[in-house]
Amino acid sequence: MSKSVTINKAVCPIVAMSPPHKFRTSPSSHSPSYKEMGELSPRRAPRVLVVDDNPDTMMLMRELLGTRGYQVVGVPDAAQAESEIRRELPDLILSDVVMPGKSGYELCREVKDNPATRLIPFVLITGLSDREDKLRGIEAGADDFLNKPIFSEELFARVKSLLKLKEFTDELETAESVLCTLGLSVESRDPYTEGHCERLAENASNLGRHLGLSEESIVALRRGGYLHDLGKIAVPDEILKKGKNLTEEEWTIMKQHPVTGENICRPLKSLRLVLPIIRNHHEHSDGSGYPDGLQKAEIPLLPRVLQVADVYDALRTARPYKPALSHEHAAFTMRQEARGGLWDQELVAEFLSMLDKQRRVA
Repeated sequence: MSKSVTINKAVCPIVAMSPPHKFRTSPSSHSPSYKEMGELSPRRAPRVLVVDDNPDTMMLMRELLGTRGYQVVGVPDAAQAESEIRRELPDLILSDVVMPGKSGYELCREVKDNPATRLIPFVLITGLSDREDKLRGIEAGADDFLNKPIFSEELFARVKSLLKLKEFTDELETAESVLCTLGLSVESRDPYTEGHCERLAENASNLGRHLGLSEESIVALRRGGYLHDLGKIAVPDEILKKGKNLTEEEWTIMKQHPVTGENICRPLKSLRLVLPIIRNHHEHSDGSGYPDGLQKAEIPLLPRVLQVADVYDALRTARPYKPALSHEHAAFTMRQEARGGLWDQELVAEFLSMLDKQRRVA
C-alpha cells in the first residue's frame, strides 16, 4: 500500500482525566428526574465510509443510510479512502471489490492489518458470486458481505448489527484506557518512577517481538507494562515511597498489590492475557517470589518476559536508596541474579542480546 493507514498505533491509549468535581449525592427537590434530563450528552451519529467508483451506487448508499441518521462519507477509490481514514476514523466501512487502483480486498487487508483500524467493521460489496471470491474476502478479514443489487432492508440490518458490535468494542477500549490511566496515576505517586510504565511497555513488547511471540501476546505485554502495578493504588503512600526496609506488616500489604491489580482488571475479558502478567510479575524462578511462590516453568511465559524488562529498568533508574547503574553493570547484575535463581536465564540472555543489537543499530 503506497500510503499506510496510520492513525494512532498506541495499543494501550491513554485518556485525559478531568479534574475531580463535587457532585450532589442525592437529588434536590427541584431537580428534574433522570428521564426528564435524558442523556447527559447526545451521541454522535455513526460515521460510515462508502468506497465505490460507481456514482449511482454511491448516491443510493448515501441516500439510504442518510435516512437512518448515519453520517455518510463517500469516496471513489482506496487511495481516497485511506486519506479519509487518516483524517477521521469511521465506525464502519462499506467497500466495493472491483475499483480503479487497489481492490476492496487489498484495502480490507490493510485496514485489518493495522492495529489502529483493525476493529473497524469492514463490509465488502460485490456483484461477484463465486465461492473463491468470498473466500478471498474472508482471508482479507472482511466482517460481512453485501451482494449487488443492494436491497435496502438487508443493508439496514447488516449496518445496524455491525455498528452495535463496534459500539461494544469502543466501550471496552474506553474501559481499558481508564485502567491504563489509573496505572500511570499510580506511577505518578513516586517521582523516581516517572516514565517507567512507558519504558517497560516498550521493552517488554520489543522482547516479545524478538522472541517471535504472537501479536496477541505482544499486545498483552505492552498493556502489562502499563497495568502491572495497578494494584498499588491500594498501597498507602508511606509504604509505597519507603522503597526498602519495610516492616513485616508493611511488606504483607505491599505483597497484595498483584492480586488487587488482577481483581481490578478481571472483569474485562479483553485483558485475559494480561491478568497473569499482573499477578505473577513478582514471582521468582527459585520460588521466593509472591503472591503464589511459583517456580521456574510454573510462572507463565508472559510474566517472565515482562519481569526481565522490569528488572532492567529498575536497575537503570536512580532511587532514593540507590544510584542508577550503567548498562554494563545492570547486565552483569541481571546475569548474576539469573544464575542465582531469581530470573529466567534464557530470557535474560535474549533480552540483553536484543539490547546489544539495538545499540549497534543506533
